[in-house]
Amino acid sequence: MSRMHSTLATIPNRYAFINTIDASANQCHSLSLMLIDVVRFSDVTTSLGITVGDRFLLEIANRLHVLFNKEVRIGRISGDVFGVVFLNTSNATFLRDMFERLVEHFKTPMYHDEHAFIADFNVGVVQGRCDEFEITAFVSRAEAALKQAKENKYENYFALSMHDKTETGRSLALKADLKRALSQNELELYYQPKVDLNTLNVIGAECLLRWNHPLDGVLFPGPLIEAAESYNMMNELGYWTLEQAFRSLVELEKHGLPITLSVNISPTQLYDNHLLPSLKLLSETYSMPLNRVELELTEDVALSNSLMVKKQLDELRAMGIAISVDDFGKGYSNLAYIRDLDLTALKIDKTFVMELTDHPVNRAIIEAANIIGKAKGCAVIAEGVETIKQLHILREVGVRQGQGYLFSKAVPLGSFIQLAQRDIIVGTSPRQA
Repeated sequence: MSRMHSTLATIPNRYAFINTIDASANQCHSLSLMLIDVVRFSDVTTSLGITVGDRFLLEIANRLHVLFNKEVRIGRISGDVFGVVFLNTSNATFLRDMFERLVEHFKTPMYHDEHAFIADFNVGVVQGRCDEFEITAFVSRAEAALKQAKENKYENYFALSMHDKTETGRSLALKADLKRALSQNELELYYQPKVDLNTLNVIGAECLLRWNHPLDGVLFPGPLIEAAESYNMMNELGYWTLEQAFRSLVELEKHGLPITLSVNISPTQLYDNHLLPSLKLLSETYSMPLNRVELELTEDVALSNSLMVKKQLDELRAMGIAISVDDFGKGYSNLAYIRDLDLTALKIDKTFVMELTDHPVNRAIIEAANIIGKAKGCAVIAEGVETIKQLHILREVGVRQGQGYLFSKAVPLGSFIQLAQRDIIVGTSPRQA
């Protein structure tokens, strides 16, 4: 029987598990991967706390070992998603039987102290032969199956083979749109200023992608990003964005604006071994120091894989690149992990800022984030600042940086340069709003 775990830390994380899948493909003729998502597990951590939640996750992992026996390899893809590799099988009936066994087995509650939890699951499965195996496509197909399982109305299970055609007419159009957008220079970066809340000086900007569609005009690129994620093109899109940011830094320098630009980084890039050398090359090509770049990652990405993420972030910080956690406080805030990350900024989720005057608890949350930031020696940035009253409260709390519509929406580079070269006026005075 497979080894039982006494702590979640000993279960292979996403990075290690993907290596395990790849190595397994060299040892067998066929392979199946089952992704098991614990339904609504955030309700458990919200109600019972992270410690109890982690103990339930550990019991689930150990039950999976018992349930599927020694022939499988198990890993933890993210917080509440496990992966199970079945060697030398691609039989659809067998895999459905495994799903039904899983559901039946977990009808028995788990207990901790006086708390009971009955686990339910979304399950996505991919199966394929190993003679033409490609790890990225294989895992992406499993994730597509899991996404479909979550969307199914009556059954939380979906299986795909590597030969199944999953592209609809709309998805094929989006893929063509993405390739065209990259090749025809339809994509553009817009810049939303980061402002010193006391002086109202522009001290930086967040780069945001916009799509100049030939028919529909300037669009938010949500569907395009979804297409990039579906077709393993996030790296291509991500590196395009980084290069445009470096080009913009050169232009800003020409106008006497030596500010920092922030770029959102995708999970795909964070797991890419080419990220660090690519940033070094961009720095050399554009003669721009790396400390002028800040990478923003969302809280869920920061917490998704402690070993791999921390390794990459430590190396990025050693190169002088600033790292910020976006949407702080919105999701599953593992403060122990935030404590150990080398960060330069925490960006308070805009939900807390926009409802700051309506809910006193929001002020307390922002105050707590500011205390954490000071203790870590990193900046605290408020997103979604839209009213002068919010600005005054943030100043009272001691938050020194912010961005939002009160100062400016995201604008093209030329407009941003003009904005950054003059005083921002809100209310009756640029300095004393």
